[in-house]
Amino acid sequence: MDNLIIAGKTYSSRLLVGTGKYKDFDETRASIDASGAQIITIAIRRTNIGQNPGEPNLLDILPPSQYTLLPNTAGCFTVDDAVRTLRLARELLDGHSLVKLEVLGDPKTLFPNMVETLKAAEILVKENFQVMVYTSDDPILARQLEEIGCVAVMPLASLIGSGMGILNPWNLQIIIDNAKVPVIVDAGVGTASDAAIAMEIGCDGVLMNTAIAAAQRPILMASAMKKGVEAGREAYLAGRMAKKLYSASPSSPVTGVISSSSKDQSA
Repeated sequence: MDNLIIAGKTYSSRLLVGTGKYKDFDETRASIDASGAQIITIAIRRTNIGQNPGEPNLLDILPPSQYTLLPNTAGCFTVDDAVRTLRLARELLDGHSLVKLEVLGDPKTLFPNMVETLKAAEILVKENFQVMVYTSDDPILARQLEEIGCVAVMPLASLIGSGMGILNPWNLQIIIDNAKVPVIVDAGVGTASDAAIAMEIGCDGVLMNTAIAAAQRPILMASAMKKGVEAGREAYLAGRMAKKLYSASPSSPVTGVISSSSKDQSA
């Protein structure tokens, strides 16, 4: 079976989903069920997983026994904030080490601050975190993050929450071609065709939140995203036909077909 392997653990689903922006926990759980996702991201600064006693706890509907939880540093703009947040997550989740690092550089675009991201990644790897890292689509920076020891690189397709799809497939292709760790497209996916395209060019997986949660029918969109990721992966493995500009090719073979001229000659 064609599985996704991250930090030595095997997953049958290549779709990773977030837990924010849903109208309530019931919709959250139903959407995640429909997506088939096994890795679930949690924004520690915005979601209660036990740090706020007395408030609804996300772990009551998404127990760690059923999902791989991926605490993330959404909303962090400095190295100190990001590192502190993931240390808290490890404490709350009984030593859990798989995390998603993002250090943002601009509150409007949510584009990553790559200088701070590199610094935070170094600290966290040294503290034995297994770091999946949100990055720009710069191939050199993606390689540096891998060299630091990150277990997956997660380049943006376009800005977080924009739904603009993959704006620079060429840079993503360079990252994919050179990476020895999984490459997960993170941010910018808007619909199932975007997810399929990411998988068709060779990404190992796709992470999304807003594309599902902000859809008019989130549960149905989650199901569509599941199918899009699966179809894109199958197309990648199948190997698409070569593109042929100005060279039409009939779907049916023509060798041996009786032509009108041959009929005339035999008459």
